[in-house]
Amino acid sequence: MEHKFIIKITSLVAKYGKYTVLDKISFTVMPGEIFMIVGGSGCGKTTLLNHIVGLLPPDAGDIIIDGKSIVHAAERERLAILREVGVLYQSGALFGSMNLLQNVQFPLEELTNLPDQAIREIANNKLDMVGLSDFKDYMPAEVSGGMLKRAAIARAMALDPKILFLDEPSSGLDPIIAAELDKLIENLSQTLGITFVIVSHNLASIFKIATRVILLDQGKIVAIGSPQQLSGNADPFVRKFFNRELVT
Repeated sequence: MEHKFIIKITSLVAKYGKYTVLDKISFTVMPGEIFMIVGGSGCGKTTLLNHIVGLLPPDAGDIIIDGKSIVHAAERERLAILREVGVLYQSGALFGSMNLLQNVQFPLEELTNLPDQAIREIANNKLDMVGLSDFKDYMPAEVSGGMLKRAAIARAMALDPKILFLDEPSSGLDPIIAAELDKLIENLSQTLGITFVIVSHNLASIFKIATRVILLDQGKIVAIGSPQQLSGNADPFVRKFFNRELVT
């Protein structure tokens, strides 16, 4: 591709009524990055994610994915662009009435014309990638929280997206399981070249796997860089956030 970035956000504005949630947000994400969006509660992290994946239209600004604007595209083209991305929300959102294999098969059945055997093979392959090949017949209620997150990642990868968006993937997981999930994300990034955009508040994960981070505060980007750079940032608010100190 001619452009170096895979995502470009330009002067993005989002409002709820008269309240501005995102105020002229601009940044780029490079192919293959593990890019994290961090900040305090209510700073606009999930709102930003929902705009990038096309769930909410911005009040102003542009969102370019793989060289194409989802803001200015016609509906059919916009949907084609968004087929290039996968999304994992905090809950995982698996169907409780389907086993793990059926959950991963679902987007393939709904959005492709592949034969049943091919769909089954692809779904099995995705579950194998996340270490769940022995649990394909299990129902979501029968597996652990960490397994649910892995299965949800497998489903998000079903259509071979270039970009995976994850909203608080380690939420509710103990530190060991969260670290295993971090390792999985790293492996998928390195082996498949997937670009990750992750909303997170888990500092251990941020320092372990993030290539770059943006810190949001009151709807604005107040810092951008590697976690190591931001932990030594001259701004007291930024430095204290990344060093887990009280902000006074």
